Amino acid sequence: MTGKPANLAVLVLAQVLALGLWFSGTAAGPGMAREAAEAVGPGFQAWLTGAVQAGFVAGTLVSASLALPDRHDPRAIFAASALLGAAANAALLVLPIGSEAAIVARFITGATLAGVYPVGMKLAAGWATRGDTGAIVGLLVGGVTLGSSLPHLANTFGGADWRATVLAASAAAVAAAGLIALARLGPLHAKAPPFHPALALRLWRNRGTRLATLGYLGHMWELYAMWAWIGLYLAASFAAARGGTPTDPAEAAAAASLATFGVFAAGAIGCVIAGLLADRLGRARITIAAMAVSGACCLLAGPAFGAHPLLTTALCLVWGVAVVADSAQFSASVAELSDPGLTGTMLTVQTCLGFALTLATIHMMPPLIALAGWGGAFAALAIGPALGCVAMARLARSPMAARLAGGRG
Repeated sequence: MTGKPANLAVLVLAQVLALGLWFSGTAAGPGMAREAAEAVGPGFQAWLTGAVQAGFVAGTLVSASLALPDRHDPRAIFAASALLGAAANAALLVLPIGSEAAIVARFITGATLAGVYPVGMKLAAGWATRGDTGAIVGLLVGGVTLGSSLPHLANTFGGADWRATVLAASAAAVAAAGLIALARLGPLHAKAPPFHPALALRLWRNRGTRLATLGYLGHMWELYAMWAWIGLYLAASFAAARGGTPTDPAEAAAAASLATFGVFAAGAIGCVIAGLLADRLGRARITIAAMAVSGACCLLAGPAFGAHPLLTTALCLVWGVAVVADSAQFSASVAELSDPGLTGTMLTVQTCLGFALTLATIHMMPPLIALAGWGGAFAALAIGPALGCVAMARLARSPMAARLAGGRG
């Protein structure tokens, strides 16, 4: 495979196929709960996603501390991780529903994704040239977002059969492992320095990376909690719009799954557009705009609950674009603001902090929903984007902004 466009296309497609593993458990959760209601506790759905987040954090730290993508061909790391993730995900088909073993399988799946998502970013960075960093990173994150949506699309065609969703995600990851072998290393591919825990403090000592990371944490406070629960929100809203008694539960579930797929897919498009705009208009401006819109959607989710399905879906599609459009730009900002030679370490610390935070927000949603309903629970997520806007506005006003997006801020 030769040429920058062809290699980037292979990388993005491989990411799309492999990242279906991330939300396969989340998408399958409602079907699993219906099949074994007595065996599934109220926190099981949260753990299907939360265990993946925890596994990803652990896997990222191990991978970085051992410098695995630097000591070995990153394509081999990607392929091996995708295959292991496919096997761990497929274990859900034989493990007892609601068991601790199923949660462990999701943790292992998350750990393997540490060899897919960051390694794919590293491979893409080897093809980045001056002036298109934001666009390329946005393209990869768009692939991650689209891949995360595929289990919900499988739910649409699989109906109540959650096993089809799990099996499809594992099969796609196996295909990704084969596809990545076609990619070449880019001309700018370079070995990143090994991770050193003591250097993590530099993320906070450097005012620019500190503010960019605070903005990222505000973004992550909302992102994965929204992604983890938007499917159930849409299903409950559609049922409420029909008076709470849909004539065909399977049809209603398929409609909610299709709408959820649309929310994720819209986000993939938003990542690419935001990447192009950030390289031209400035990263701080784009991240602030995206968080302002997504925060507003958090507040509007309550009034939209139980409204006509088209209205609720329209709001969620806008939300889907805004909630992830800025994601890649926080990473690009930290890369541009980091000390030379420490970019890999800084991005590792930023990513681990962000995904660790998602564990709290994903698990706080069930009690908030029970206490304050969907509107109150989603309104609590607006706190993150609001604080993130403050952090990025301060970064935009600082001298460090001259180092972002070629001086555009």
